[in-house]
Amino acid sequence: MKKIIDNSFARLFFASMMLVAAMFVSCNNDEDSGSGPEITEVRNYAAAPNDTLVNKLVPGQWVVLKGSHLKDAVKIAFNGIAVDFNGGLFADNYAVVQVPAVIPFPSVAENDLNTIELVTPSGKVVFDIDIVAGPPALDRISNENALPGEEVVVYGTNLFHISELIFAGVSVQEFTGSDDGTSVSFIMPSIATSGPLKITTESGKILTAFNVNDKTTGVISNADNIFNWPYWGGAQVVSGAGNSNFHGGNVTNFFVMDFASLSAGEGQSWSHAVRIDQTQWIPAENLSDPVDNWALKFEINVPNPWLGGSIMVATSTGNYLARYEPWQGSPTGFKTTGWQTVTIPFAEFRDGGNGKGDIVKNITALIGAEGKSDCQIYLHNYGASNIAFKAAFDNIRVVKIINE
Repeated sequence: MKKIIDNSFARLFFASMMLVAAMFVSCNNDEDSGSGPEITEVRNYAAAPNDTLVNKLVPGQWVVLKGSHLKDAVKIAFNGIAVDFNGGLFADNYAVVQVPAVIPFPSVAENDLNTIELVTPSGKVVFDIDIVAGPPALDRISNENALPGEEVVVYGTNLFHISELIFAGVSVQEFTGSDDGTSVSFIMPSIATSGPLKITTESGKILTAFNVNDKTTGVISNADNIFNWPYWGGAQVVSGAGNSNFHGGNVTNFFVMDFASLSAGEGQSWSHAVRIDQTQWIPAENLSDPVDNWALKFEINVPNPWLGGSIMVATSTGNYLARYEPWQGSPTGFKTTGWQTVTIPFAEFRDGGNGKGDIVKNITALIGAEGKSDCQIYLHNYGASNIAFKAAFDNIRVVKIINE
């Protein structure tokens, strides 16, 4: 009897131990499956040998986060800014993600600075790494030829921690930058000089190849010295002195297009246009420059909402057109509060009858082998309904636009 009891006890003890062991393994498995994420390093997202280890990130950069338990990420944030990501680019030990293109450095909380946060259902990890603003870049200037007292806004990226702002050779001491680094504004000082725009930040500088506050360099027409009157089409030459139709204080002459109703399909380069006779657009020695380096510019003043119709720019070759349609995407139309600079890079000229074909390949295809061209800036209504249009144009010029 004792032997039977002993054997039963042994079997029961063995079964109990197996149950405990099974529970231990099960707990370990549960613990493993619930482990939080870990980031051990960050690498450049590129093919070897360029997939190097990085210790500093800039906005817009693509990186690979290396570690463990990363594939179930539900949130990834850089400097506290959450980003969208594609889980298809993830595995358990890596995640491919892009740093936000815009980071509002001045408003980032101190505890979020220089961090990557990754969250999964099982936990989160915070990885410390330097995240700095990239070099500044210029998008556009609201008005390159503003009058003293008017606001000028410079648009771009990474306009953070500005130590120097020089406009037309004059140092601007008071300016206001946006939190996201996409603009900086100031009041135009009273200056008689012209020169480039220069902005210096902690991470680099902007220095334009073109001058601002410059109404002479590259100008092909400004309505003040009209030597080709017979070539004007639907535009009128108007004096700004005492003119209350266009805000902004321009007291020189400028061109005005004013059409109460333009029918669908209407608008031609000879009847609804500013027409400029042949002038030298680019020096002969620059005709082999890339098309990206040059642009047609002018100031425009649109006092009433403009919705529909396209400003077309044509050259003497007749093969390429550029379209200017700033109202696109706005249900209420486009208007200005004064004069505003328009930049149309040569790279936006396209062939085809409506300017939507292939991009011009070289400068001579656009303006001829000698760099001389006439110009028509005209309104065409490609829509199905009548439109109204009223706008003034001034300082029509061709300039080099690349930045150093």
